[in-house]
Amino acid sequence: MLDERKRRVLQAIINDYISTAEPIGSRTIARKYNLGVSPATIRNEMSDLEMLGYLEQPHTSSGRIPSAKGYRFYVDCLLAPHSISDKEACLIQQWYEAKVRRIDELFQETAKVLSKITNNISLVMAPQASESKFKYLQFLPLDDHRVIAVVVTNQGLMENKVIDIPEGTTYDDLQHIAVRVNNRLAGLDFKQIKFSIMDEIKQDLLADSAIMQYAFDTVNQAMNQDKSEKVYLGGTTHLLNQPEFQDVDKIKNILSMLEEEKLLCDILHMRDNDGVIVTIGQENKYSGIQDCSVVQATYRIEGQVVGTVAILGPTRMEYGKTMAILEFMHTHLGELIKKYQLK
Repeated sequence: MLDERKRRVLQAIINDYISTAEPIGSRTIARKYNLGVSPATIRNEMSDLEMLGYLEQPHTSSGRIPSAKGYRFYVDCLLAPHSISDKEACLIQQWYEAKVRRIDELFQETAKVLSKITNNISLVMAPQASESKFKYLQFLPLDDHRVIAVVVTNQGLMENKVIDIPEGTTYDDLQHIAVRVNNRLAGLDFKQIKFSIMDEIKQDLLADSAIMQYAFDTVNQAMNQDKSEKVYLGGTTHLLNQPEFQDVDKIKNILSMLEEEKLLCDILHMRDNDGVIVTIGQENKYSGIQDCSVVQATYRIEGQVVGTVAILGPTRMEYGKTMAILEFMHTHLGELIKKYQLK
């Protein structure tokens, strides 16, 4: 364990480095932070912290920068609890109100607003369709001749298909079809929905065969979706603005990883714990992001894990702010999913 003075010096160095991205010298710490000791004493403490592995010295004549071990101690022991600001909460609320009209837009817009607030890359893993239950089929009027057939799952996923309304079919006829389908299928796992069940519904309704086929095609699409989760990215260009990633080869490796959706799912599945989890530097499994930190939160609906929200950025990220934002999203994303399911 570090004594109080070493903790204060380490905290001051990390706070300053997060702000400036420049190696920190003892005179800078003495001038900017009221630690009550001389630059020489701070220099000795920095030397000790380097020897203990909490700091690194990039060049012989330069100041120190935090190591991964230093960041880990900072996150676990030094970081005071943060709360999302009223301005940030308002921005998130206004973003959803302006950008989201349907449940399928929620996850993509979540990625965008998180990257905007944190100035880092955001990753949002949407619920896995293969584990979903059928919730309802709905027909939404598009114009006088077309409707959108929508299938919604208990986890908020939505499959939709534009349908031409057959001549002689009214909107009330479509609503009648939807009610009968929902009464038969609601609450069933998609793997429990067999073609024989849908044939029974079709025979029971004796409805227009074309409109029934379109409706069942939409259900089938939801049933047969790829079993891998969908990952939405936001703000991939933010890394280009970070001084740590001016090396072209380094940034190319990261950007190429971000193109592999299965790899991103593996990264987001590494820790499905409750609450906010921080992995720093080489704690990350994949070498391409071992110069980065990942802050993530797994969220649930009705006790079931349905996805993950994460921020990926340099190890010199604003951990307090990032963790507070993900705590906020961890609490509210389930509520947002339920809200937009009802629209």
